[in-house]
Amino acid sequence: MSVSCLLKAGGRWRSFPVPVELSLFQTLRNFCYRKKSTAPEKTISSVSFYDENAKESGNALDKLFSSEQQASILHVLNTASDKELEAFKLLHGKKSISIIEHREKFGPFQDLESLMNVPSFQFKTIVQVCNSILYPEGEKKKRKFQENRLLGKLIKPDIERERLKAANSILSIVFGTQRIAWALLDRKLTVLDWQQIDYWKLVNRTYPSSLYLKEISSVISKMPKADFYVLEKTGLSIQNSSLFPVLLHFHIIEAMLYALLNKTFTQDGQHHVLSMNRNAVGKHFKLMIGDTRTSGKELVKQFLSESVLKAKPRVFFPPDRVVHYRQMFSSADPPDSHRREELYDSLLQAIAFYELAVFDTES
Repeated sequence: MSVSCLLKAGGRWRSFPVPVELSLFQTLRNFCYRKKSTAPEKTISSVSFYDENAKESGNALDKLFSSEQQASILHVLNTASDKELEAFKLLHGKKSISIIEHREKFGPFQDLESLMNVPSFQFKTIVQVCNSILYPEGEKKKRKFQENRLLGKLIKPDIERERLKAANSILSIVFGTQRIAWALLDRKLTVLDWQQIDYWKLVNRTYPSSLYLKEISSVISKMPKADFYVLEKTGLSIQNSSLFPVLLHFHIIEAMLYALLNKTFTQDGQHHVLSMNRNAVGKHFKLMIGDTRTSGKELVKQFLSESVLKAKPRVFFPPDRVVHYRQMFSSADPPDSHRREELYDSLLQAIAFYELAVFDTES
């Protein structure tokens, strides 16, 4: 068996037969020869390029940090545990583990350039890590600034986080057009007091400020004392003119509560009355549908059940009050169920305040 092969001779192509075995052997030989000859060349080229980049990065790191600074950085990287490494910027999760694993496999880091051999570590990352090790106070200040900015969106007026974390009790207050409710919780999330009071319908017509003062003073006299008083900040839009009487009513009630509960403000200038964003509480408990907040009734009933059934419930209700609260909810007829919304909301707001502002469980 043979195949035709073309050969150029004297400027013309001529055909002559070649055995199939020889043709296949020659083809395979040429293919293997080409693979062998090209692969090493590419490998050498890529390694050379990497070495050049690593060398340049290493030289740059030497210029950025003095020998004393490099020694301090290497001491931390070679001695810190994974938990201690996570305290520094960009060393959370896998990166701190990668440093520990590299240390265990190859021994201590001899220079900053050797960090380039750790997975996911590039020049820019190494510089940021080194700076955070050298200047931890700067990172703490930056984190504190970010915390305060987030806290400012949740609570008004601005207040130091340290004061909130020292709180032993808060009274969460939610008011509507016809009733006002409150929930007193300690820092163990034990419900110490939880009730509501029905009062006048002040949105039907204009009332003098003296009547507001009289009614609000009467309500406050029944409220228990706490380290902080947290008022619900409604999300009603001032652009809706039909809601203006309701919005005005809310602002008057809020102003009265601020003035009457902040008894020591004139002496120490410290705020003890705060406003908490209503929708932020709704988002915390996943009660938001678009811009609308749904009822928290079922969630509150769940907390009541868990207080009895679980060893470590999210909220603890005193055993002698659980039955009373359950009966209170079950006895409410469907048409009147909206009358307890302020009661549900006051409890949820208190829980959210502790979890977001005091314990900071979502940071």
